[in-house]
Amino acid sequence: MILITGASSGLGAALAALYAKDNQALTLTGRDANRLHTVANALSPFSTQSISAISADLADEASVEALFDGLTDAPNTVIHCAGSGYFGALETQGTSEIQALLNNNVTTTILLVRELVKRYKQQAVKVVIVMSTAALAAKAGESTYCAAKWAVRGFIESVRLELKQSPMKLIAVYPGGMDTGFWPSSGKSLDTSSFMSADEAAGMLKQALLATEHGYIADITIQRG
Repeated sequence: MILITGASSGLGAALAALYAKDNQALTLTGRDANRLHTVANALSPFSTQSISAISADLADEASVEALFDGLTDAPNTVIHCAGSGYFGALETQGTSEIQALLNNNVTTTILLVRELVKRYKQQAVKVVIVMSTAALAAKAGESTYCAAKWAVRGFIESVRLELKQSPMKLIAVYPGGMDTGFWPSSGKSLDTSSFMSADEAAGMLKQALLATEHGYIADITIQRG
């Protein structure tokens, strides 16, 4: 079973569609229960496998625990797409918006991965963490967003060391700009017509996640052309 977070829109929804067409059992999660169930219901005709939806706030410890308690099977792959953006000159950024940014990107990742490690450390689970190229290079006007993504990158690389002898594998994904609903909610106005679509990025990511018996791709950068 594949668990996809942030599956109610954007990259998460696009990945869900691809895996449904591959007849994979899916559990989709996100904060918006209505949008999540709409996505799941739309995919059901394409698959004979179970496609379930469980709403969860991944920044809340109890909600994360309830999500995993509600799974009928242990996941073999988890793709963490949930997150949000917040941009602008540093002096214009509000405290509550900065805190929300950190919760949506850093706290969610830490609590999700912690729960996965607690439950499945000794199982061959692929944990895919979707970040951004903002975790690789500084960007003016994206200071706190870069800070959040760099924090996630440091966390993932550190947990990898803790899992060195474990069959669980952490895969870091760094996508460039995608033309999704991410941008309108970020407060940043820009022309995204040259950006990748979520479907394009999902197709490249799905292909890159293919592994062999003795190897896998640990870090994936998806640049827009």
